[in-house]
Amino acid sequence: VSADDPDIYKIAEKIGYPVIIKATAGGGGKGMRVVVSQEALKNSIIMAQTEAKANFGNPDVYMEKYIEEPHHIEFQILGDAKGKVVYHPERDCSIQRRHQKLVEESPSPFISESLRKKMGKAAQSAAEAVGYITVGTVEFLVDKNSKKKDESNHYYKFVDYIVLYNK
Repeated sequence: VSADDPDIYKIAEKIGYPVIIKATAGGGGKGMRVVVSQEALKNSIIMAQTEAKANFGNPDVYMEKYIEEPHHIEFQILGDAKGKVVYHPERDCSIQRRHQKLVEESPSPFISESLRKKMGKAAQSAAEAVGYITVGTVEFLVDKNSKKKDESNHYYKFVDYIVLYNK
């Protein structure tokens, strides 16, 4: 996104506040700004772009839904050349400092057994859909209300892969 784009307000409204602006080349919590209102949007984009350029040499940023009090849940996956994908028990990586994991706990004390199965199947299905052939991690953010209603607003975050070489 760009602070000069007149559509940023429409995009943020469609996503729903709060939103978060993140550096495309970022990591470690740098180049990130949480935006709770339309009035703060343009300035937050400019600040995130400035920080991203200073830290990563790239000012590009994107906008996504900000998940308040998120739980960071990861599923390890393994895919083979025959199209078979399996997932392993999740890890809860929610204990963080400055958006960096400090502790991984398994199984997650936060999610229910039914949500655990639902998310594991979602990780497996995502890998199967792209013919995933390696070991990796599918990461999700789960909202703070999931434990209360035994369901969730869980959001796919990304797949982190490990490259294996056969000789």
